[in-house]
Amino acid sequence: MQLKPALLAFDTSAAHCAAALLLGDRIVTRVDDMAKGQAEHLMPMLEEMLATEGLTWRELDGIGVGVGPGNFTGIRIALSAARGLALGLGKPAIGVNGFDARAHGETLPFTATIPAPRDQSYTQAFRADGTTSDPVQSTEPAGAQKAPSVLISAVAKIAASRLATDHPRPAPLYIRSADAAPPRDPAPVLLS
Repeated sequence: MQLKPALLAFDTSAAHCAAALLLGDRIVTRVDDMAKGQAEHLMPMLEEMLATEGLTWRELDGIGVGVGPGNFTGIRIALSAARGLALGLGKPAIGVNGFDARAHGETLPFTATIPAPRDQSYTQAFRADGTTSDPVQSTEPAGAQKAPSVLISAVAKIAASRLATDHPRPAPLYIRSADAAPPRDPAPVLLS
């Protein structure tokens, strides 16, 4: 009999710190709304979730992480934490994108939408044959969304289902370029 995994998943790609602790058939979620400060908040939040369940980091079988699309800084916070934990614990880190989390459990065909800046959205179509379209940015608003607790639960379940497979190191999913741009003026010349 194979034991079901213990997996900790988290996401900071939106205005929150969201985490799910998957323990066999049971899942514990926590979503702390916050527009900023996720970097300082994430690790103590995860440690508290583990302590509440009487677990240590070493008892985890893997780490799941939301890879976006979403807030650039938020995505990097979660990815850095996941990669660091995976390296330190010797456990796999598995990235799950927001489209897969939204499509989890849905009947196909299904179009996943994620809120984007300026009342726009990111979309990806999940076809009945199991294939997907390339994700794109749309000028349409995202519409109704699943609760962050439902989405982080999906990230944990998807990551757990991928534990026994080969998977690449988690990488950010960006649909658009950053709002910040390099300066237009040439860099100053340094004299020796």
